[in-house]
Amino acid sequence: MFVALVGLVIGLFGLRGDLGRKPPLEVFADMDRQPKLRPAEPNRFFANGSSSQLPVEGTVARSEPLVLADGTEVYPFEGHDANTGGTVNAKGTNYVATLPIAVDAAVLARGRERYDITCAICHGRAGDGQGVVSTLGVGMSAASLHDASILKMPDGQLYRTIAFGSKEGQGVMKGYKTQLNVADRWAVVAYVRALQYSRLVGPEELKEIYGKEPDSVPAAE
Repeated sequence: MFVALVGLVIGLFGLRGDLGRKPPLEVFADMDRQPKLRPAEPNRFFANGSSSQLPVEGTVARSEPLVLADGTEVYPFEGHDANTGGTVNAKGTNYVATLPIAVDAAVLARGRERYDITCAICHGRAGDGQGVVSTLGVGMSAASLHDASILKMPDGQLYRTIAFGSKEGQGVMKGYKTQLNVADRWAVVAYVRALQYSRLVGPEELKEIYGKEPDSVPAAE
């Protein structure tokens, strides 16, 4: 009996991938058909006959603005350079030159936290490209953020690399726009600049740049 059962199972799996005009024998549905409603799909359950419903009366749309260094408030849906990092099209590039937000210890601390979560695994906590992925010998390496080419990047280009990936999503690194909101992307840019400054200038220069004592400026461990 056991041998027959094993033979039946092997036979069923052996038919996988065969072409035929009849529906295949389905042992597991694998969630191919789900009892869910698709947007704007006809549905008799609701009075308007559609699966899509309007928000309840009195609903207030809400989103948090990004406050720029000059006090301007920019909302996520606006086509502002603070949201995009600049423009990239067939005519060329026009990146935001410098950080549009005010940078303080809180922004750097947030940038460090987000960097350690999303970036350090490849680029390393010191930004030297010696993260876990690079040192495991899996055939992948990350760029050092201290390379001259990255030091020369406008802040907007760094922002777009974080959001959309290297080479506008065509490179090895993919974007983190889903994981990092607009404010967090700029915070990471600020922290990356702090990592770079930490190798280029001394404590006094750091104090002048950030208006804080050097030990209050988050740095790589």
